[in-house]
Amino acid sequence: MDAYPHHYTVQAAAQAEGSVTIASDRLPSLSTAPPLQFGGPGDQWSPETLLVAAVADCLILTFRAVARASKLSWLALDCSAEGVLDRVDGVSRFTQVHLHARLTLPAGGDIARGKSLLEKAEKACLITNSLKAEPVLTADVTIAASP
Repeated sequence: MDAYPHHYTVQAAAQAEGSVTIASDRLPSLSTAPPLQFGGPGDQWSPETLLVAAVADCLILTFRAVARASKLSWLALDCSAEGVLDRVDGVSRFTQVHLHARLTLPAGGDIARGKSLLEKAEKACLITNSLKAEPVLTADVTIAASP
């Protein structure tokens, strides 16, 4: 890992109407627009959906590192996330992000340990640690069926 501080650079560009294009070096560009709730078309990524996606993505990537360091064998992890945008003191902001993580362990896996490491990953996620929104994790850990 590189020494801190890390810097992440993104460019955003748009015309008076239409989508915004976001880009960063060596990454594919994305088209974004406001979500339906703000009068947008609802068929493109928005800043709101990108932020909530970043929380779910960060949980999985952090879990991957925590599991590796803890030598936990696992098969799959998927995470759905719902961000709650509300008005607080006259300002719109995300107040919570509900995360539902579904972890599958191999036969003989330790469900309690899997759940504990998911919770550790949620507390270590740099994206949620950078937000005012309170993360709310629901974790389901199962053992894969024997072949």
